[in-house]
Amino acid sequence: MSRATMNLTGARVVAPRLSHRSWLLLAVALAAGFGLPGVVASVLVLTLLTQAVIGGMLAVGVGFLIRQNGVVSFGHAAWYGVSAYCFGLLLRHEVLPAELALVLALAVPTLTAFLLGLVIVRVPGVAFSMLTLAVGQAFHEFSMKAQGLTNGDDGFAIPLPDTLFGLPISAVQQPETMFVLCWSLLALVIFGLYVTVRSPFGRLTEAIRENEERARFIGYRTVLPRAATYAISAFVAALAGLLFALYNGFVSPEVLHWSLSGSALIMAVIGGSRLLWGPALGAVIFFFLKDLAGNLTEHWPAMIGVTVIVVTVLMPAGIAGTLAELAGRLRRTGGRA
Repeated sequence: MSRATMNLTGARVVAPRLSHRSWLLLAVALAAGFGLPGVVASVLVLTLLTQAVIGGMLAVGVGFLIRQNGVVSFGHAAWYGVSAYCFGLLLRHEVLPAELALVLALAVPTLTAFLLGLVIVRVPGVAFSMLTLAVGQAFHEFSMKAQGLTNGDDGFAIPLPDTLFGLPISAVQQPETMFVLCWSLLALVIFGLYVTVRSPFGRLTEAIRENEERARFIGYRTVLPRAATYAISAFVAALAGLLFALYNGFVSPEVLHWSLSGSALIMAVIGGSRLLWGPALGAVIFFFLKDLAGNLTEHWPAMIGVTVIVVTVLMPAGIAGTLAELAGRLRRTGGRA
């Protein structure tokens, strides 16, 4: 693919190459993931971190859609849940080997989201959000009603294989191994999205987000890039759902419920979607705050709500965005000193 595209003024823009610093940050992130289980002595904390990382991946998918398309999805739990159900059903009915089931569990929701995106990305703003909510709830209702296929509200245990890619499944499901796997995949996903937003495709979708009418006027197709962005965000959500299924060995309609989409959106708001890793930071804060508040009171959602209000009012760019702004000011101050 060419590294150049045209901006909305007609000027030719060359996508910047990845710096050594980008690769170094990826290496540091991966190393941190491998080292953290040795530092965290508590299995409960490590389990909570693993849940936060999986939730963070879902939130990163939601944040990527907000960042690139400028729209909010209330239905990303659909792709999270479809992936989990697809993996579980394929193993339950012994249709395919586990390794191929993994691939299909990612491919099915991604392709479905792309085809759906070709239709719904034409709808702007709040209407788009409502459509995603309707789609998500349709999947949820299907999982509840299709008793013969999904076991309805009770869900079902996933008959995981003895080995996966040659590794014993018991070893894969160990808290330390699962955390490293989830963390590493999250780091690679964020890096992959970083490469995407810096590519000509990423620059084009940002330009369309800023002024879709002008993009069409100078000859760009706008539906296909926006649908592709929606599909990429769905793929990230599907990967999170697959990790959830692999980690828990169980799937139920809860993974398709709108409240999960709402939680992912809250994580993205807390962390901020301007930076790709912001929603992941928001997820860590969300899960630990939920755990802490849940031990203190049964009204923990109220504490989450207060946190969202405070962050929205005082830090519109989210916690990650605010930290980045402060770091930028410090660098500029240091440069003038």
